[in-house]
Amino acid sequence: MDKFTVLRGKAVPMMRANINTDDIISAQAMAGKVERIGERLFTGWRFDLNGDKRPEFILNTPRYEGARILVGGINFGCGSSREAAVWALTDYGIRCVIAPSYGEIFHDNSYQNGLLPIVLDEPLVRRIAAAIESAAVPEMIIDLTRCRIVLPDGAEMPFAIPDERRAALLVGMDELDVLLGRMPDLDAFQRADRVARPWVWPDAT
Repeated sequence: MDKFTVLRGKAVPMMRANINTDDIISAQAMAGKVERIGERLFTGWRFDLNGDKRPEFILNTPRYEGARILVGGINFGCGSSREAAVWALTDYGIRCVIAPSYGEIFHDNSYQNGLLPIVLDEPLVRRIAAAIESAAVPEMIIDLTRCRIVLPDGAEMPFAIPDERRAALLVGMDELDVLLGRMPDLDAFQRADRVARPWVWPDAT
């Protein structure tokens, strides 16, 4: 998993509420291999029935095409437990979503796959979306080292995520990597516990 430290890039406002995992990547779009799954992101919205891009869809416009940051509405990523929704976003190039709330499973899947899900109050999210829409160039900075969002006009906005989640993203580790890194501590606990509570360890000698 790639490290997440400072992200600079286009930001796209998609303030629709309840964008679900099927909207992000439909079951039909997941057929076959997952390679280049980002090309199938928002399939039903980006492409018509002939597979041609819909010019009116925001990610198909020159201003927002290739966005790396998505600013969304409430309950982003609701619906199924489809981890491919996160894969589609990150493979497209989106590494951060800012929204007032998320589907619980999508939120957890994001951290496991290097996508930073920032939670802010809805008025703040709408302020960010408005700043993007009014900017000459819709570019922002997400600085995880300082937990700051830098808006297109240079204004900064703080955000917070759990310390363990932040530490793992900064070094590009998922939960399994973090757990494996703690193996010496786990081994030490087991050795001490075998002495203190031998009845818990049937194989203890």
